Amino acid sequence: MAKAHLIAGLDIGTNTVRLLVVQKKPAESDLEVLDQEEEPASGVRKGVVVNFEQAARAISSCVRKSEEKLGARINDVYVSVNGSHVFTTSSHGLVSVSRADRKISQEDINRVIQNAQAFPLSANKEVLEVFPREYIIDGEKGIKEPLGMEGVRLEADILALGGFLPYLKNLTQAVLAADLQVNDRILSPLASGRAVLTNKEKELGVAVLDIGAGTTGLAVFEEGSLIHLAIFPLGANHITHDIAIGLMTEIETAEKIKIEYGSCVSRKTDKGKRVRIEKIGGEHLFAPVSFSRKTLINIIEARVCEIFEQTNRELKKIGRTATLPAGVMLTGGGAKMARIVELAKRELKLPVRLGKPEGFFPEIEDPAMATVCGLVLTGAEIEGESEGNALSFLHDTGEWLKRLFRFFIP
Repeated sequence: MAKAHLIAGLDIGTNTVRLLVVQKKPAESDLEVLDQEEEPASGVRKGVVVNFEQAARAISSCVRKSEEKLGARINDVYVSVNGSHVFTTSSHGLVSVSRADRKISQEDINRVIQNAQAFPLSANKEVLEVFPREYIIDGEKGIKEPLGMEGVRLEADILALGGFLPYLKNLTQAVLAADLQVNDRILSPLASGRAVLTNKEKELGVAVLDIGAGTTGLAVFEEGSLIHLAIFPLGANHITHDIAIGLMTEIETAEKIKIEYGSCVSRKTDKGKRVRIEKIGGEHLFAPVSFSRKTLINIIEARVCEIFEQTNRELKKIGRTATLPAGVMLTGGGAKMARIVELAKRELKLPVRLGKPEGFFPEIEDPAMATVCGLVLTGAEIEGESEGNALSFLHDTGEWLKRLFRFFIP
């Protein structure tokens, strides 16, 4: 175990810090799950690290427990980026094809993407990722893979994703303070989409809606490319707060009620049905509370509908309201609410299902694990590409040496 190459994902959420450690075996297509840990988050508000020292303690606790179980050191992680400070912007780039034979090279593609990134950006913001939407060759639009094609003028439409620099620095500082290196920072909705969406769904048109404790992330894909991303400050914590206010009870009791008795849609049998919860708590016993199930469901439904209304507003911005053939995939801890799929279908007017992370053994069923699963899947791809490039370099070097030594071999 100590010699295994570990890939670790770290999802720093509003309520929970999750760590997932996997390894890639050469003969297996799926990643082997070695350990997963959770700790209550601190120093995090609405998906954003506001106190890196407090956040670092929660991260360190996860890492320490995992290292003890594995008997191995965790040195670096792929970490999620969350929060409504995340922004998207579209841009356009144009270059002339450099080669005399007019064939488009990788250098030309890199130059046009670099050109498209030359847009004004305030000093307190940072671009994290850039996604080419389409390439245009001599006025011909809709090209996805321009490498090797012929043309004189190459253009690119891109979608740039970024965030508020002080928040991004807080996130990085929290990880470094836990004695870890950051391999990459990946936006939470993208990580969730990587874990639960297939290439076919991305080609047809699909959205992943990641309902966390303090935020909800939306990523929309079409023709295999990301076309929109948004994170809004609404999540499952807001449902708990509404219950606490509506039923005039403590937050701890409201959370228990939400988990044990909550539902997004009422049944006929819920009418007139009352629930009484006696004293709960550890050191502090909270007063009993009595409520009608219908009242509870109305409170939950109103807040979840607000999340779906915001989702529809984002889809309207890109002209995709009720027009995604592959529908919506729900992930995150908030997606575990009873009958939420039924309500989502009604409000979004699209096919909806719960997302289950794919590509792991043993299987992971929890939709709340989608983000951290996507982090390690992305990490495995990045490291696989690096290994492939290194092997290609060694192979090319070997061939060059063979050709060189032919001149000296009689």
